[in-house]
Amino acid sequence: MSDLLDPGLVIALLLNFYALTTTNLKQMIYAVAMQGALLGMLYPIAHTGFLSHADAEPTSWFSGLRLMALTATIVLVKGFLIPRFLLRAARLADVRSQVTSTVGVMLPLLLGGVATVLALVFAKSLPLAPQHISHLPIPASLATVMCGFLILSSRREAMGQVLGYIVLENGIFIFGLLLIEAVPLLVELGIVLDLFVGVFVMGIIFNHVSRAFPEASVEHLSTLKE
Repeated sequence: MSDLLDPGLVIALLLNFYALTTTNLKQMIYAVAMQGALLGMLYPIAHTGFLSHADAEPTSWFSGLRLMALTATIVLVKGFLIPRFLLRAARLADVRSQVTSTVGVMLPLLLGGVATVLALVFAKSLPLAPQHISHLPIPASLATVMCGFLILSSRREAMGQVLGYIVLENGIFIFGLLLIEAVPLLVELGIVLDLFVGVFVMGIIFNHVSRAFPEASVEHLSTLKE
């Protein structure tokens, strides 16, 4: 099963590029949801693969049940609850279906490609554990964080920036796959809940902004002065 980890991370990287280039809000939400659900499904694969190389104790039935429950929770939150909440917020706020970028479409795609290449090169210079050398979590994590930051900083609309935040958190989640042996259950669930609460708060702010400004563009926030 560990052989599926790197192909899954490659698909996650391709979804980064799609999120950087698409101008359709729903398609962007669906791409981010697919990435989150994919990472949730990769969690047990990374857990099984990395622990098998770490001389860990055999997995008990309770640990297996906990792993499946946590996987289902991650997929449910990242792949269903958050995108459903965002789609509902966009519908209630009557947000236009197109999102725009302050620097165009091609430049973010180019910067995302450069960031991915630099992440691959930089990861090779890091001292890694033997079970992590032949896999892509570190370069995929760094590339996803940088792509999320590009989306966050280049989108005009508040909803686009929320999606950039989610992509950035997905990058942090990928890096957390390296720490599966050390991260306890409560911390893992805390990461998912922090993301959900963050998106929930952003959605509330987004609704208030959209009521004041029909386009829900953060450029209008510069007019809010004392």
